[in-house]
Amino acid sequence: MTPPLVLTVAGSDSGGGAGIQADLKTMLALGVHGMSVLTAVTAQNSLGVHGAWELPADAVRAQYRAVVDDIGVQAVKTGMLSSAELVETVAALLAETDAPVVVDPVGVSKHGDPLLAASALDAVRTKLLPRATVATPNLDEVAQLTGVQVRTENDLPQAAAAVLSYGPRWALIKGGHLMGEAVDLLTDGTEQHWLRAPRHDNRHTHGTGCTLASAVASYLARGLAVPDAVTAAKEYVTGAIAAGFALGGGIGPVDHGWRFRP
Repeated sequence: MTPPLVLTVAGSDSGGGAGIQADLKTMLALGVHGMSVLTAVTAQNSLGVHGAWELPADAVRAQYRAVVDDIGVQAVKTGMLSSAELVETVAALLAETDAPVVVDPVGVSKHGDPLLAASALDAVRTKLLPRATVATPNLDEVAQLTGVQVRTENDLPQAAAAVLSYGPRWALIKGGHLMGEAVDLLTDGTEQHWLRAPRHDNRHTHGTGCTLASAVASYLARGLAVPDAVTAAKEYVTGAIAAGFALGGGIGPVDHGWRFRP
């Protein structure tokens, strides 16, 4: 029996903690068949991003069409789209795809390295976010896209409204950078779902954003409604953070296979 089919459109992380590598590990862990469209190659490790090389738009388009036209897809997740040209290319492809889309508007790496050109922000707002079933920005990305600064969880509804104004059906505002427990807000402008989890004393959190977005896409492909998919994804990534491990000399990754460990 063929498992649900999920496609990630994102950059490669040579250290294996984030990007395409994290996406595919998450999809395997959650029982779906992961497929990939590579948008960029990065030289990356636990200390940071040491170089990034964007793929041509034609290469991205060809990968996407090869997968979707032959194999099909039941959910799509987008990650690192470093330029306006790539954002516009992927948005046009998504417009032709009848499947839920999770947009992780990757702006900076865990180490603070820029992964999205400033000139691409308007394309993200006007072309990509309107295609999203769920948009999953962190607080830095909310500020980058909307100008809204979130300092406490009381600011999360304003941030969500600002993101929703660009057209996604749902906004998941990730409050992981706040103090206290890890609180996220999921809303479509009518319903509000506050998702809370204990904050684990673990600095090895590389790949959390990629992992969460891929988990949401995986659960959507498995047929869950958005609130249920996000709740299940939050549970999965919380466990992955708790099991995160040291790797190299800097920030280690979350453990995508934590449910399989003895």
